[in-house]
Amino acid sequence: MIKQFTQKTTSLIIATAMAVLSSTVVLLYYFLQPVNIFIFLIISLLISFVTAYIIIFYAVHFFIMERIKPIYKTLENVTPKKLDVYQSADDVDIIADIQKKVTNWAKKKAKEIVLLKESAKYRKEFLGNVSHELKTPLFNIQGLILTLLDGGIYDKDINIKYLKKTEKNINRLINIVQDLETISNLESGQLILNYEKFNLIDIVNEVFELHEMRAAQKNISLQLAKNLEHTFIVNADKQRIFQVISNLIVNSILYGKENGKTIIDIHDISEKFLVEITDIGIGIEEAEQKRVFERFFRVDKSRSKELGGTGLGLAIVKHIIEAHNEAINLKSQINIGSTFSFTLSKI
Repeated sequence: MIKQFTQKTTSLIIATAMAVLSSTVVLLYYFLQPVNIFIFLIISLLISFVTAYIIIFYAVHFFIMERIKPIYKTLENVTPKKLDVYQSADDVDIIADIQKKVTNWAKKKAKEIVLLKESAKYRKEFLGNVSHELKTPLFNIQGLILTLLDGGIYDKDINIKYLKKTEKNINRLINIVQDLETISNLESGQLILNYEKFNLIDIVNEVFELHEMRAAQKNISLQLAKNLEHTFIVNADKQRIFQVISNLIVNSILYGKENGKTIIDIHDISEKFLVEITDIGIGIEEAEQKRVFERFFRVDKSRSKELGGTGLGLAIVKHIIEAHNEAINLKSQINIGSTFSFTLSKI
């Protein structure tokens, strides 16, 4: 079949056709000698042009274009019906179009490769972080229990003390697992937000009451900004926003300076409310500010054991806010403090 012609076969056909054309011109000259030479040249040129055009057109179409179609099919996975659109198109445009599509395809694949490498690196770091976070309390529990089994259980000076430490480490494990489950549900979309109308001030007061004793240990004052006496009604998931504010308040206490304060301010901006939580703390370096919402990332790694926590609080905060189609931002200065701000839609 013509569609199966090779390059050699096509060249042979074109050569044969041109030989036939030449012979035809010679014969015409022989039979039309009385005819004016100008008319003979015009007839010869027309015959040569038409013959060459037909031969080259069909040679290119069947030999080249039929091999270009699979490229379209590979790149776009199009149906045979869609390929018919290109059969009558300008050949130069088709080749240029293919070049453009191949270039775009290559760029897309290059981006995918970069993303895959980044994902692989992220998974590797994440598994290492999970392993480290779980390993520490597990080893602590193992050491405490072995001490008790070796006779410490009968020592009144250490048995209750070690059991309380064991409980503390178990609670840390539970918190890590619960936080990981929360992030997983948020990322996979399995966690459905229950929207309702509520007053932000009520949530803030509940969070203050919950963490009042923890703040008192460092003599940190939890305050509402002035002129926040009226209501700020929003439409959001009340439980999750409580979790967001609670995590940010805990973060401000953990990294806040003793005898300092944490202030919550709310601003009315068009159709949204902007919530700002400001602390007087150690601050965050500019290079690290983009990473604070990563899982297990800690600003001060040397104090991570002392401060406790799972290292997942800010990651959860970010996921919850983004699940509400809102944004969260950070402004911070070293040894001065940090301000976390996020928006919520009004009713």
